[in-house]
Formats: sequence, structure tokens, C-alpha cells
Amino acid sequence: MKTIINDSRNPRFNLALEEYVLKYLDTDEDFVLLWQNENSVIIGRNQNTIEEIHADYIKQHDVSVVRRITGGGAVYHDLGNLNFSFITKNLKDNLNNYRKFTDPVIKALNSLGVPAEFAGRNDIVVEGKKISGNAQSYYKNKMLHHGTILFDVNLKMIADVLNVKKAKIESKGIKSNRARVTNIKPYLKTQVTVKEFEDQLLKYLLDATDISEHIYELSEEDLEKIHELIDTKYNTWEWNYGASPEYSIEKAKRYKGGILEFKFNVKDGIITNLKIYGDFLGSKDLTEIEETLVGAKYEEENIRKLLEPLNVSEYFFNISLDDVIDCLFY
Repeated sequence: MKTIINDSRNPRFNLALEEYVLKYLDTDEDFVLLWQNENSVIIGRNQNTIEEIHADYIKQHDVSVVRRITGGGAVYHDLGNLNFSFITKNLKDNLNNYRKFTDPVIKALNSLGVPAEFAGRNDIVVEGKKISGNAQSYYKNKMLHHGTILFDVNLKMIADVLNVKKAKIESKGIKSNRARVTNIKPYLKTQVTVKEFEDQLLKYLLDATDISEHIYELSEEDLEKIHELIDTKYNTWEWNYGASPEYSIEKAKRYKGGILEFKFNVKDGIITNLKIYGDFLGSKDLTEIEETLVGAKYEEENIRKLLEPLNVSEYFFNISLDDVIDCLFY
């Protein structure tokens, strides 16, 4: 397994680097990357950015807002947070296998005295509080699994920058999003800086005391392509916010796999436009489902018939076709 030493704190560069390694780096090597972002909100691929953030606060405090290529919910990053990414061949037992990729991180945390364990659909928790959320994406024969580790994050900022939906909070049985998370720093057997923790974690994940032979050096051509990806995607309003037209019908419910939300117009019984949002996880682009439903008769039996040939579990992990129908019509 290889790694890329990345000292950038720019979320646009860091997310572009991930995507570049996943889609364009011509190598058969598997990678593990550790990286940090300056103050930023990282939006899930399928989310409506405007509805996920406190825009005024973000503007006043110069917080970056960048969309990632994986599903799941919006997260706050600062220099007290450490991110990890596994980029590997898309083997059958990898996709949606969150335990497989979180297990080495959990074992590494355990070795440092942190009583971390897997919980829910994609989280690592300590004493019932979330310290890591995880998400995945795939491209051809490769996949990306990445997650956060709350080392010493400003927890107050999470509540200040994120507009967490009430349904999500109530589903956890607690009163605030701040109460759902904690940092790992107080649990460490030996107090270290986040940089020292990063070095220890990387050696553990690479199973090496000397990581020099595992380091992949980015070429000038690699860097040029990464910056091109930043310019054409991660720096653009279209990617990070996107058009958010008004809709006459809004349907949203929470299921085992997360919050599912449909916004659409119906004219003369026909769906004229439609967008799907949510914090669910999934491996396929939602555009295919959206294009299938636009122009369709807004009638339960008809919609079910159109969606049956599609494996909806690939778009909405742990959300069934019955759930989709329930959300659209009930």
C-alpha cells in the first residue's frame, strides 16, 4: 500500500487529490491518505447545500463550503480534525462494507487507548458519541472510502455552521447535534499533537515503522491535473452549490439508510422536474433515477414499475424500493 504525503490544508485541493487518485492516477497500487482541511463545511454529494448550512455565519467567519464526491451528510472540518482515505480496487466485498475499512482505524485508535467501536451504518463512536463518519464512492474498478476523526475539533462550530435537520436529531434521541459528537484527544493514553497522532496512525495503517518506501511522489503532471480539477470543479459554484430551483411538491422522510428527500413539480399529472437530496449513502449517480422519473405519470403503480428494473439499493444504501414509494406518495 502507498501513501501521498499531503501538507495542504485547502479543502478544494484535498478533495481534488482524492478524486484524481481514484479516477485518473495510472497505477495498480492501493493508497491510504491522511489529510486535514482548514475551516470548512464538506457537503455530501446528494445534498442541497443551501439547506445544510448557516450561510450568514459561514460568510462572516470565512468558512469554505465544498462538495465531495461521496454521499452522506455535511460535516465540519478544522485543523483539529484528521481525515483518512482508502483508495483501492473495487472488489465485491469492499463496496458498502464500512466495517472492513473502519476496522483498521478502530484497532489503531484502540492501541492508543481510545475505546472506539463501530456503530450505526457508517460511524465510529466512543462511549456512544460519534468521532468518525464515513462514506464511499466508486469509479470503474476502483473505490474510495474516506472518513473523519475528531481529534480536537471546535465542537461549538459544528452547531454554528451546520443546519442539522430536526428529524435527524430526533432519530438519535438527543437534543442537539453538538451532543452527538466528541473528540478523541481526552481518551489518548499519551497526550500528543494532531501531527504526532497522524504520524502514529499512518505507520499503523501501513504496518511500517519506516514509511519512506510507501511514499508515492506526485509528478508535475499529476499536480497540473489536480489543479485543473480544482479549477473546473471544486472552485465552481455549480459543483459546490448548484442550481436549486423552486418546487411545488416536497417529500422527505427518514429511513434506516438516512434522510430521503424529493422535490418536484407535477403538471397535468406528469412530473416535469425532480431533484433528490439526502444524507443517505450509495454507489451510483442519482441522475439516472431523476431522469427516469422526469416525464413520468405521478402515480404509484407507474413509478414502481419504472423503478423496479433499477437496483435502488445501489443508489440508496439501506433504503428499499418500498421506502422510495412511501416517501413519494405517503
